[in-house]
Amino acid sequence: MSATAVELVHAPRIPLTLKLAFTAFMAVLVPFYWITYGPTNFLYFCDVAMFFTLAAIWTESPLLASMPAVGLIVPQFVWCVDFVASWLGMPLLGMTAYMFDPGIALFARGLSSFHAWLPFVLVFLVARLGYDRRAFVYWTVLAWALLAFCRLAMPAPPPDPAQPNVPVNINYVYGFGDAAAQTFMPGWAWLLMLFVGLPVLVFWPTHRVLQKWRGARNP
Repeated sequence: MSATAVELVHAPRIPLTLKLAFTAFMAVLVPFYWITYGPTNFLYFCDVAMFFTLAAIWTESPLLASMPAVGLIVPQFVWCVDFVASWLGMPLLGMTAYMFDPGIALFARGLSSFHAWLPFVLVFLVARLGYDRRAFVYWTVLAWALLAFCRLAMPAPPPDPAQPNVPVNINYVYGFGDAAAQTFMPGWAWLLMLFVGLPVLVFWPTHRVLQKWRGARNP
């Protein structure tokens, strides 16, 4: 193999500018969220995905990029739709109501804008690194563990007035809103719906699309 070929094989597939920009964003987001909301805020799927994405950007691991991609691309696009609908005065799910709450600092809401661009970063990473088919199983197991823990150990809505910044209803285990738990079905049925619905209706279709698009890399 020629020296040029070897150089191409080892050439980084993720631009350094993206690596540095994403790292700088995380260097601001993590301490701010920790101080403002506490460590339990990092149990949200989207925040877990941010750490996986950071690791994927630097290691250029297809698996580390594929896991948040299979789990978050669709939910984050739903977040974007709900945000636009709320901005137009027609909220759909209430997921993004906090983005329009004047009681929340504008800087904090600005940091939360990562929900809008994260899916595009994940698509870019999969395009560059390829898709690892193990991601579906790994992310599903991780999601189940997070759902179970958040339901059993984390607070239900509404927020405690004495600690309004402490996250409640993490990963929507009590419903889509933080003001009150959903009431149109038993709590156990809602959780079961998440356990079954997320893998079947969200993760699996995304997995199939990504697998067809960028192949299945499984060393």
